[in-house]
Amino acid sequence: MTPAARIAAAIEVLDQILDGKPAEPALIAWARGSRFAGSKDRAAVRDHVFDALRCKRSFAALGGADTGRGLMIGALRAAGVDPASLFTGEGHAPTTLSPDEQAAAPMDVPAAVALDWPDWLMPQTQADLGDDLTNALSAMQGRGPLFLRVNTRRGTPEAAQASLSAEGIGAVPHPQVAGCLIVTENPRRVQNSAALQDGLIEIQDAASQMAVARLPIAASVLDYCAGGGGKSLALADRGMRVIAHDKETRRMQDIPARAARADVRIDVSKNPEKSAPYGMILCDAPCSGSGTWRRTPDAKWRLTPERLAELTEIQSDILEQVHPMVAADGTLAYATCSILRSENRSVVDRFLSAHPDWVLADELRLLPCDLWDGFYLAQLKRR
Repeated sequence: MTPAARIAAAIEVLDQILDGKPAEPALIAWARGSRFAGSKDRAAVRDHVFDALRCKRSFAALGGADTGRGLMIGALRAAGVDPASLFTGEGHAPTTLSPDEQAAAPMDVPAAVALDWPDWLMPQTQADLGDDLTNALSAMQGRGPLFLRVNTRRGTPEAAQASLSAEGIGAVPHPQVAGCLIVTENPRRVQNSAALQDGLIEIQDAASQMAVARLPIAASVLDYCAGGGGKSLALADRGMRVIAHDKETRRMQDIPARAARADVRIDVSKNPEKSAPYGMILCDAPCSGSGTWRRTPDAKWRLTPERLAELTEIQSDILEQVHPMVAADGTLAYATCSILRSENRSVVDRFLSAHPDWVLADELRLLPCDLWDGFYLAQLKRR
């Protein structure tokens, strides 16, 4: 495919997403219907689509329309490329620019447009982040680095770097998180790398790794909202006995294989109350994912005030459900990948208000940057 044809394909996929189709299914459907597209073509179209979704509002302003075509015109202008050089109408290229599309884009736009943030969420985010607002939201306008966790039972960070390097994948140690690598070259090769297949590494954000390392060692741990088991694996790698649970059991189907690959044991449980009490319960609760929106940018535009309110109720309900299962001297850890106070400290304060026998023992709040995604962790203990 030519560069112009890739732009045309991105426009097609973006229009489907703007009509309400989630990004991943839209990209998969396009790839299945475009057998002529090679792996590099698919990767390029995917990059175009995700870049446009991250910067949906600012690109629309630059391109003159909130459409797939408008977003790609805006994307080219943002990159310093004249859209007319690719919108030629020749072959599989998009049709030539109209007089309106050729007009200069507006220079002054509201902060929510410039930072690609939903209008309804901007006041709350400004209040939550204060002086950190611009840096945090700007970080989410670009692609996030790929972070890896080294399984200590399988090898060292140096061994992981050497294994990855042999396959043309560059990685360097994280400056603040022990055992974490930042991929610097060929991140797409990691998924099929020997280091991953052999259990030497796991793909896990640096913020999540930092949070797990901050938790105390406990004889038994319940990962209550385990999902695919990333944190369960990290906890087990520290030598803890881990029981994984998730309301949607299908999300845990890969945990046994991942645990075997990493040489750790994780018990998957549908009824975790039978093994209570636990020295620690980790609740990585369902949330908006606002701290990771550079990786799932379409989620940013799908979130509504009603859904956010529903999520905070779910988060509070989870704490109510699990706290009786914590041992008398144990730890209740509450985590989200959100940067919004309404999902983080407000949920914790609501729980503490209802349970004065519990106190906040430790708190970690990370905002998106080059070193990690947004993350929140609170450790609660009985008085």
